[in-house]
This record gives sequence, structure tokens and C-alpha cells, in this order.
Amino acid sequence: MDKSAIAAVLREVALLLELQGENPFKVRAYQNGARALESCPDDLALLVAEDRLKEIPGLGDALREKVTTLFRDGTLPYHEKLRASFPPGMLELLHIPGLGPKKLITLHKELGISDLPGLQKACEDGRVSALAGFGAKTAANLLAGIAQRESFAGLFRFGDIIQQAEEVVDLLRTHPGITRVSLAGSLRRGKEVVKDMDLVASSKNAAAVIEAFTTLDGIRRVVARGETKCSVVFDNGLPCDLRVVSDRDFPATLLHFTGSKEANVALRQRAIERGLKLSEYGLEKENPKSGIQNQKFADEAALYRALDLEFIPPELRENLGEIEASEAGKLPRLLEWTDIKGCFHNHTTESDGTNTLGEMAAAAAELGLDYLGIADHSKSSVQANGLSAERLLAQAAAIRARNKKQDDIHLFAGVECDILKDGTLDYEDSILAQLDYVVASVHSVFTLDEAAMTKRIIRAAENEHVTMLGHLTGRLLLEREPYAVNVAKVIDACAASGTWIELNANPYRLDMDWRYWKRARDKGVKCAINPDAHSTGQLGYLHLGARFARKGWLRKQDVVNTLPLKEIQEFLK
Repeated sequence: MDKSAIAAVLREVALLLELQGENPFKVRAYQNGARALESCPDDLALLVAEDRLKEIPGLGDALREKVTTLFRDGTLPYHEKLRASFPPGMLELLHIPGLGPKKLITLHKELGISDLPGLQKACEDGRVSALAGFGAKTAANLLAGIAQRESFAGLFRFGDIIQQAEEVVDLLRTHPGITRVSLAGSLRRGKEVVKDMDLVASSKNAAAVIEAFTTLDGIRRVVARGETKCSVVFDNGLPCDLRVVSDRDFPATLLHFTGSKEANVALRQRAIERGLKLSEYGLEKENPKSGIQNQKFADEAALYRALDLEFIPPELRENLGEIEASEAGKLPRLLEWTDIKGCFHNHTTESDGTNTLGEMAAAAAELGLDYLGIADHSKSSVQANGLSAERLLAQAAAIRARNKKQDDIHLFAGVECDILKDGTLDYEDSILAQLDYVVASVHSVFTLDEAAMTKRIIRAAENEHVTMLGHLTGRLLLEREPYAVNVAKVIDACAASGTWIELNANPYRLDMDWRYWKRARDKGVKCAINPDAHSTGQLGYLHLGARFARKGWLRKQDVVNTLPLKEIQEFLK
């Protein structure tokens, strides 16, 4: 098992202990152990082999023994015994929004609830609302959470599966019978949530490719298998379709299986207007002598040219104006990952991060960034160990002292400041004025109506010390819907005040949604791509942010953290 898998087991042990009513210190030990393990930069195999797990802070003797067992055997008897002490399906209930361990313990003890059908029935027949500390509103919220959970079934976050998908493509490229292979579908377009994986390959021996693909490690079952197409399900439940065609057909097939339904319909209509027929097999045209004549193309760009269009990047193929822009020669030159020079929304152990300021700085420098902003949580985020004003200013002083001593990377002193219910901020202006920048975010009271929430966020955006708004809609993909807010009005307010909006690159957030970025860009609102990193490894989320900036039609000049250090320093002033 790798570090992430072992950390996940430790977190589940902590959760199981909490459900058992175990000592909070013991629960916290497992939680801290999981964080410490994930943030350790050293090779776990080497640490275990050389008996050096003691070098990881936060791992006591008992935890080191359990980590070694997990690494060696892939299972932990202690974990299995804990799991067996609870009814099957009970842990799944903790995925229902608003249902934490304490409430679940009460529901289990008082009503015997241990699975989803039992919870739903108890909410519907009034038993939950009758419980002390619950009430009708809680029951209604739990029912809404159950419905929401069911609506997410069979969906996958882009950020959770893109690495797996790219590894499969890379593996197929090594097959001697494959000429070309590519992701297609919603994954290639970069949709934030997808249902499956689509692959297109070209080969002279489709049967050999199908055989190799269906016998890959990690495939749970083969759903269907034909001469040129097969469908499988991976171990994580992700369905995948592979189509194998001749290399002559590859560009047209890839184009067909990449675009959204709406984009494909628009392209087919364009072909019809030119006396052509567009399909997954290419372009066909009437020929007086031979009837239908099929055209083949070397690549997608050539096929687009045959339709009098510039090549349209896959991310834009949603029929949201990209065809018209292509025809007019006005497609944007989209942002590249390498354009990004730094980022601003990052956490350390001062709040709820797992790495120190020095470790975050070193990791950012190793990633090739020129600057890094530290924005730990503000004092109202008690659950995240938010900083008092005194701690915040002390951290800012430490950052500036480090900048004078070390030049590996420049650090900016900031804060992720809570936007309070009325739109005021978590610190006085006199405190915020002493920082290099401020990220203003909503972390509480998500249930305001749209007008009140919009007014709240706009008031914060208009504060002269607020540099940018963080994760604008508060959504957690496949876990929590965005709160009610008029995004268009917030964009307009930011355009007027000069406030930036964050593209939060955490795979659970990807917020602000890509659908709003073109409007923001055209209004002159600057984007700041931030990883919202709580560990050194999460700085890599910047790659994901760059992908979704492209999907939002953003260019290098639209993203503020593409500026080099000296220019961003002036810009912040």
C-alpha cells in the first residue's frame, strides 16, 4: 500500500473509534498520524526497510507498527476488527450531508439505524424528528441529503480519475499494435464531473488491442467485447469504452467522440450547409461520377479546416460560442500550465495544513514557482485552528524575515479571511492593511437566500483590503451543492472594485465554475489560480487549475499569477 492508501485507513480507524465513543486523544492521534504520513516527503518503502518511521513526527510506537503492517500486508487486523463491530452500510451514512459521527451514534443507539433505507424510513415516519436534538428541520435536511447522495451515484470527479485515465493511455501507447491512442469524451473536454472514460485508438490489429486492454490490471469486469469496441469497469467502478479504428478513421472518430452532443450537432449542421455529411467516419460529399466520396484527414485540425474552421481545443467543444469564434479567427490562445509563476491560497501547520511554512516554501521552489502566498485561516474558523490577530501578524513578520535571509522563493504574507454573515470581515481593517493580500471566503452560514448571500459577498469584495474572493460558491463536487448566490452580480461587482476571483484548483471545488469565467474575463476581472494547498503535495493542484482555466476560455493575460515576481509585487501594491 502507498502512503495515501495507508493514511485513508488511519482516518477510517479514527472515525470508527469516534463512533465507538473512544477517547478523543486517541482519535486525534490517528488523524494526526494520517496527516503526518501524507506530508512526509521521503520514500515510505525506504523508511520501513531502514526502520526509520520514527523520523516522521506524529507517529508513535503503536502507529508505526500499524503503518508497517499495512505497508507489508495491505491489511490491518485492528482495522478489520473495528469495521466488523459495525453493521454493514453504517459508515456510508456519514457521506450524507449534515450527518456527523455524534448524530449517527444517537440514531443508531436510539432508533437502531444502521443503513440508508433505515435512515430514510425513520426520517419519513417522524421518528427522527421526535428525537431530542433533531427535530423536523433536521429530518427534512437528512432526506434532502439522501436525495442528493443518490443523484451523485455513478459520477466521478475529474480530479480523482484523470491520473488513472492518463496512465491507461500511456500504457496503451506501449502496445506494438497501436498507432495512435487518446482520451475522448467528457474527460478529454475537461468536465469537472464525468460518468465514464472514453478511449479511441487506431490499429491494424484491433483484436490484439482489445485483448490487451481487457486483460489490464485493475479491471473488475468486461461488460461487452466486440471486434472493434469493448466496455469494461475498473476496480473503482469507473466504466470505460474503447473503440479501435483504422488510422485513416482516427481523426474523425476522435472528433466525434470528444465533442459534447450540442457541439457535434452544430458541426454536422455546418457540414450539411456545405453539401457535406460529417460522421465518426469522416466527411462525405456528393460526386457526380462516383456518388458519395469519403474524405479522410491526417488529424483533427485538417478536418476542421475542411469545414472552414480553425482547430478548436478539446476543452472548448461545448457549443458555447467556440464555433463562431473559430470561424471568425478569434479563438483565444489558452493558458498553459507553464505560464503560472506562483499562487496565493495555501495553508500551513499554523492553521489546518500538514506542513510548516518552510516545507511549503521548499516544495513550491522545487515545483519551479517564483513566489508563494501563505493564507492560513482567520480566527472565526475555529475548527481549522484559525489565527488570532496576534498570531497572524507574527506569521507575517516571520515570512518577511525569511524573505531577507533566503532567496529560493519569495513568500507573500496573506490570510484566508472569513466573510461573516453580514459581509464584514474577520479582522479589523487595521490588521488586514498590514498584509500583502487577503483572500476573502465564506466558511459558515451557507443557508442564506440568494439575495442575502450575494449582498454578503459583494460587501466583502468591495472592502479595499480584499484582494480576491476564495471558492466563490462553496461547492464540494459530489458532496455539497453550491450555496445560493448570483454569480453574475458578484462578477460585475468585482469588475467595478478591481477584486480578483479565485479559481480554486482543489479537485473537490474547481470553483468558480468554468461556465462563468468567460463572462468574468470579458468584464476585466482577473483570475487567480490557487491550489488551496493544505500540504506540499497539493501544490500540484495548480496543474488541474490550469486545465479548468483553459475550459473557461482564459488566456495568460487573464490569470494574475502568470505575472513574474516583480510585476506581481507592483500589482499587489
